[in-house]
Amino acid sequence: MLDIKNLSVSLDEKKLLTDINMHVAKGSRHLLSGQNGSGKSTLVGTIMGNPQYTIDSGNIIFNGKDITKENSTTRSLLGLFLGAQTVPEIPGLTVLSFLKHSLSAHTHFQTGKDLSMGEFLTNLENARNKLNIPKEWLNRSINVGFSGGERKKLMLLRLIMTKPLFAILDEPDSGADTGVQKQLIDIIQEMQDTTFLFISHQRNFTELVNPTGITTLYKGKVMIK
Repeated sequence: MLDIKNLSVSLDEKKLLTDINMHVAKGSRHLLSGQNGSGKSTLVGTIMGNPQYTIDSGNIIFNGKDITKENSTTRSLLGLFLGAQTVPEIPGLTVLSFLKHSLSAHTHFQTGKDLSMGEFLTNLENARNKLNIPKEWLNRSINVGFSGGERKKLMLLRLIMTKPLFAILDEPDSGADTGVQKQLIDIIQEMQDTTFLFISHQRNFTELVNPTGITTLYKGKVMIK
């Protein structure tokens, strides 16, 4: 599902990643590990097309397609999803509007058809009830006034509704209480059509996810065991 080949990345001419090679098989739950500052968030940001990073060499192959030069919007529409460690607040953009625009874009890209309001609302209610999310959240601005755990729930809501081919979760357990962590683990286990790449520093959480593969970074390079 994802192949990283000889990838080197820099930021403002400072080398951050050197000759990264990583393979994530379809349907796997792959752990990206390493100490703080080892390059994990840089790597997932590069995979998602964050324009602040410069790819000096190498390729990113997703689902058989070379996406090295594609922008983040195209990568998202192709089926990549990022649950970021730090998420922005977007005053004035409600959760409901954000989800509707996101799902409409994905539906049109994948099928060429418009998303019906009835289908959207049905999917939204099913996902909201699954996560026990209050209905009044839908009319609040994205992440404004939400706690860390509530922001994780919003991320899960978007994950369930978009059903990506490949989901990157950057420390999804950080700031989440045991109840939200349990929901995270259950959803990862349930979404068998989605491949997961996740970062976590919590041993208990990692053991419960039960990763099927591990890549460890150290000072911007893959650690060879």
